[in-house]
Amino acid sequence: MISNRMSFHIGDKVVYPNHGVAVIEQISSRTVGQTVEQFYLLNIKTSNLKVMVPFQNVSNIGLRRVIKNGDVQKIVDFLGGGECESNVDWKDRFKENSDKMRTGALMDVAVVLKGLLLLHQNKPLSFREKKMLERARYLLVSEVAIAKDCNEVQVEELLGEALAKSQLRLPEAEELKA
Repeated sequence: MISNRMSFHIGDKVVYPNHGVAVIEQISSRTVGQTVEQFYLLNIKTSNLKVMVPFQNVSNIGLRRVIKNGDVQKIVDFLGGGECESNVDWKDRFKENSDKMRTGALMDVAVVLKGLLLLHQNKPLSFREKKMLERARYLLVSEVAIAKDCNEVQVEELLGEALAKSQLRLPEAEELKA
């Protein structure tokens, strides 16, 4: 079981689900009772929040490496033409989208973004869905920028062009502020 555990090193850029890109600043140990536990100390890029993640919880919380540049194309292709369904019932849709956001998988985040943009074409989003769209936009743009080693404006253009193929528009970050 230990063999499939992902190991990271100081300085690695990782994704902490629903919070975005973080840098591993430190690896430390603490003695709790009779056991010694090891922790990653993460610094979440945008909020400067520090989070300690025990090695044993890495897979449970979904901590993962930033996607590779090659995986970006799959997301761009999906945004440009992939099928996207969303639940008609607000409560069910919100729960499904929240679950997808918590997985930390960037494709799940892209599915939430596209689904909410499709919904927004027909009716205004609720406050909570607008906040979720804002979060999905941020997570997607910030991670793709790191994966492609470019700035966020270039990523916004790339994602905007892809969404335009689906007759959708990537909203400006300011538009989503409530």
